[in-house]
Amino acid sequence: MKKTPLAKLKAKERKTRQNLIVTAAERLFSVKPFPKVSMRDIADESGISLSSIYRYFPDQESIFIEALTGGAIKIENRIKEITFRDGATIEEVAQTFMAFLIENDSYFRMMTHFMLDGVLNQSSVEKLNWIERAILDQFSGFFTLLNPKGNNRMMSHAFFAALNGILITYRNYPGRDIEDVHKHMKLLASVIARMFAATVMEGSV
Repeated sequence: MKKTPLAKLKAKERKTRQNLIVTAAERLFSVKPFPKVSMRDIADESGISLSSIYRYFPDQESIFIEALTGGAIKIENRIKEITFRDGATIEEVAQTFMAFLIENDSYFRMMTHFMLDGVLNQSSVEKLNWIERAILDQFSGFFTLLNPKGNNRMMSHAFFAALNGILITYRNYPGRDIEDVHKHMKLLASVIARMFAATVMEGSV
C-alpha cells in the first residue's frame, strides 16, 4: 500500500528529527566518553525535548550506535570507490581512510572513547562488530586482489590497527599547527601502505 502525502511528510519529519538528534549526539560523543553522555545532555544539545527524543530512541546507546553506523557506512563507501577502480593502490586506500577520519574527527573520537570507556549490551556489540567487519572486508578484498593466497584477513586487521595507531599517536602532535599534523599523518599512512604492499606481494603473512 502506497503512503499518502501526509504519511510521507510525517516520515520525512521523523527522519529529520532523528538526524538532528544523532548529529547533536555526535558532537557530545566526540568530546565526552560514551558513559558520561546522558539523554538529557543530548536533548539540550539538539534543542529537542527529552520526552520527544525517547519517541525516536530508547536510550543514548542506541543513538551512539546509529551515529557510528552512519560514519562507518560513509567510510566503507569511500573505500569501495577506490577498491573497484582499475589500477588502485593500497596507498590510495590508506589515504582515503586517513583523510575521512581527519575530515570527520568526531567519528574517530567516538570510536576511541568507546574503546577506552564503553560497555554496551550484546545487541549493540554485534552491531559494532558488523561496522568493523564492513571496513575490514574492504581492506581484505583489496589485499586479495594483490595476493589471492595470502592470509588477507590477518593483513586487513593489522592494516586497520596501523592506520588507527597513526591517528591516536599523532592527531595531537605537540608544537605543530594542524595542517602540518595532517600532512604528517598522511605521509605516515603512505609509508604504512607501502610496507603492507610489499608484505602482501611477498606472501610472508
